[in-house]
Amino acid sequence: MPKLSIVLPIYNEARGIPELFEQIQNAVAQYDYEIIAVNDGSKDNSFEVLADWAAKDKRIKVINFRENSGQTAAIHAGTRFASGEIIVLMDSDLENLPSDIPMLINKLEEGYDVVSGWRQKRWQGEFLTRKLPSLLANKLISKVSGVPLHDYGCTLKVYRREVIEDVRLYGQMHRFIPVYCKWQGGVVTEVPVNYQPRKYGKSNYGMSRTFKVLLDLILIKFLAKYMQRPIHFFGGAGFLSFFLGFLTFSLAAYFKLTGQKDFVQTPLPILTAMFFIIGVLMILLGVMAEILMRTYYESQNKFTFTIKNKINF
Repeated sequence: MPKLSIVLPIYNEARGIPELFEQIQNAVAQYDYEIIAVNDGSKDNSFEVLADWAAKDKRIKVINFRENSGQTAAIHAGTRFASGEIIVLMDSDLENLPSDIPMLINKLEEGYDVVSGWRQKRWQGEFLTRKLPSLLANKLISKVSGVPLHDYGCTLKVYRREVIEDVRLYGQMHRFIPVYCKWQGGVVTEVPVNYQPRKYGKSNYGMSRTFKVLLDLILIKFLAKYMQRPIHFFGGAGFLSFFLGFLTFSLAAYFKLTGQKDFVQTPLPILTAMFFIIGVLMILLGVMAEILMRTYYESQNKFTFTIKNKINF
């Protein structure tokens, strides 16, 4: 039976930690497991509670951050120090139910590399303010990333170690881990899971998270299509800018030749110069990005491909 590493990012969850650990221990008692709790600079006594539990059970391991670094950083640290063949990620606020973990693992054993939770009966009575924006956001992310999931925001997910161990996370990228795993050739699926409102404390998420996610989504799209050929992205934007500059110049020349307006009577010549300058800068950025991309791969002996398996080597 494969070993489980259950990674828990924790921020100000001292009151709920005992109940959380008890539920996890009951849910995965039949497995060989470890719990990696990452205290993300909590301002309450979460670390003291974690330390007490770790003293009583060596399967509970604690990583303590010096300061609050965010959920993505906590997940990244937990996965880096995990030793299990199967990595289980979940929130520590008891909105995810540990009793769902065996179901996700059983689904993983059907031949999948990633099994993502899909929270049910969430945002009841808040359709316009919470549920509709969530539906639209998940559809947008699925469309842009090419990985169709109903609930990217659900932290409860199960991964095979080999598809997540090389993933490097930044910003708010933890919700896009299935996308990274798909890039590694992983097979991703989704199953409905239970949901309950948090019992203790308050949510650490605000509206600002939405804008951060959108910016990270733009980055995900860029990395997916242009990581290995950034000149195509920046060069394309440069040629578009050249085209706009040509249009504004043509329009200014038309006004001049037909006697309607002189060059000094319209901002079109200024726009022409601006578009041409932007075009040159974008192409130069593309060249610089190509140099950085090559430095990234060659300095770390990385390759632009991943091998699933080999025979007779």
